Amino acid sequence: MGNWRKSSYSGEGDGNECVEIANSPTHIAIRDSKAPARATLTIPTGAFTTFIDALKSAHSTVTDFARFRG
Repeated sequence: MGNWRKSSYSGEGDGNECVEIANSPTHIAIRDSKAPARATLTIPTGAFTTFIDALKSAHSTVTDFARFRG
């Protein structure tokens, strides 16, 4: 993946907890900005909106995402 972008919900500065995304024509990748060398979650582009909607309905904050991953 190429250009990583920080979540707009992360706020300003380098110390904020956030996720980053990068996209290609076929996939969207998600990673923890504090640990960019670790594994990324890669989702087919067509399924990304469904994935985000599922997160929103199941959890109210981004920090709940870690529990969602199991």
